[in-house]
Amino acid sequence: MSKFTLHDLEKRVQERAKASADESYTRALLDKGVEHCAKKLGEEAVETVMAAVQEDRGRLIAESADLLYHLLVVLEARGITLAEVEALLAERSKQSGLTEKASRPR
Repeated sequence: MSKFTLHDLEKRVQERAKASADESYTRALLDKGVEHCAKKLGEEAVETVMAAVQEDRGRLIAESADLLYHLLVVLEARGITLAEVEALLAERSKQSGLTEKASRPR
C-alpha cells in the first residue's frame, strides 16, 4: 500500500501552482480562474458517480483520484487548506451525521 497521502498531493498542487502554465497543468487550471477549476471539479464528480453506478472498480479508483486532485486545485484557488477542511470534519464527527446535518441552516 502506498504511503502517498492527500497532504502529499496538496503539497504537490501548491508546488505546481508556482510553476509556469507551460510546465504545469495545475498552474494552467488556476490561470483560467476559480470558475473553470470548479467546472472541472464538477465534471470529475459526474465521472466518479458514473463509474460508481456502473460498478467499474478500476475506473472508480481512477476517477476518484481525479476528483480529489481537482478538489485540491479548487481549494488552492480559494486559499483554503486541507487542514481547514479536516478541522471542520473533526468538529462534525463529534456528533452523528444525522444530527449534524439536521443542525445546518436551511
